[in-house]
Amino acid sequence: MYITRHLEQEILKASRYYPVVMVCGLQQVGKSTLLYHIKDSTRQYVTLADPKVRRLALNDPALFFETYGTPLLIDDFEYVPSILLEMKKLVDKKALAGEDCSGMFWLISSQKFNLMQGVSDSLAGRMAIFELSSLSSAEIEARPHAVFKADLNSLHERLKNCNFKNIHQIYEDIFRGGLPKLRTSKLERERFYAEYINNYLEREIRSAAQVLKVNEFYDFLVLLASHTAQELNYKKLAISLDVSAPTIKYWICLLERSGMIFLLYPYFNQGAKRLVKRPKVYFMDTGLVAYLARWPNAQTLEKGALDLAILKTYVVSEIVKSYLNAGLALNLFYYRDWEQHEIDLLIVGSDKIYPIEIKKNKAPSNVYQNFSGLKQFHKDIAPLTILCQSEELIPYNKEAWYCPLSVF
Repeated sequence: MYITRHLEQEILKASRYYPVVMVCGLQQVGKSTLLYHIKDSTRQYVTLADPKVRRLALNDPALFFETYGTPLLIDDFEYVPSILLEMKKLVDKKALAGEDCSGMFWLISSQKFNLMQGVSDSLAGRMAIFELSSLSSAEIEARPHAVFKADLNSLHERLKNCNFKNIHQIYEDIFRGGLPKLRTSKLERERFYAEYINNYLEREIRSAAQVLKVNEFYDFLVLLASHTAQELNYKKLAISLDVSAPTIKYWICLLERSGMIFLLYPYFNQGAKRLVKRPKVYFMDTGLVAYLARWPNAQTLEKGALDLAILKTYVVSEIVKSYLNAGLALNLFYYRDWEQHEIDLLIVGSDKIYPIEIKKNKAPSNVYQNFSGLKQFHKDIAPLTILCQSEELIPYNKEAWYCPLSVF
């Protein structure tokens, strides 16, 4: 069973204008399935995970492209990023001859292009890059795509397409996560995640990143899962695992490069003072977090120590996915100052800041007490959106609105 992905049309649109289109993201989020589903019959598929194919691409890239031709879909591109140089030659040759070079190459990578080691910038202006994450709630429920916006008109429109979900149903969604194989089959969850993590450790960590301490890295993953939605403190993590802080930083980079985590940075400008500067870490799939943190079911997760943190992880990941699925750059931040005044999320526009708080209860109070610090940024401040168990979009006061969590 194939679930329609919101990124489909953006990829096809970009392929009409760019010679090279890349889709990157964590393993098993559906990158290959998506591109294979939307490609036409003239586009050949090849994977660099095949040792014979990889050897040819490494040793004789010209012969590699002569063998497979164009248009071409290349999977596991991260194994041989050096083929970009030969790709550039072929693209430029067609362009100089006045021929149409749009959509010549589609690439799939399990690493983010801008964080990949040793890649060339020679295809600048010739490549469109997209990031695919696990399924969003809208994709799972076959709802139309819409970038999340925190203005009242957008929230009203978004809620028209959403079915109300109570908090128990939301935690069921959180526990299941969005990895396509778990959503489209009857695979046993524990076994799936155990194999998933083992494959990730062997392929991405031991083989690709050449991390030899795989057991220690697994312990790091488990510990980090318990810190989702929290500030990233490299020193504390290093002490807990008895490794160095630079090692923790490198491991964080590996997780970010693969798309397993998202780092949310604090918002500040040159005139701002006394603000924290550490990013917060969010896992991009809540089912994976629940597995790593060893929560056995949705009911215990909802009532456990990680309940609010994983709810915030769910909300932030859904908002991030709405941007990625539109091929848009992220303008998401959080706010925290030295006096511990904190706002969960800021969507920052050119002239306005849209603050968002994420709460588990139905009618949270005293939610506007942390907002005086936003005045230092000299931008208009939109009414606060309080994502909570409210059953409707309704004002808390003139400066804040309750919004149902089932808006996602």
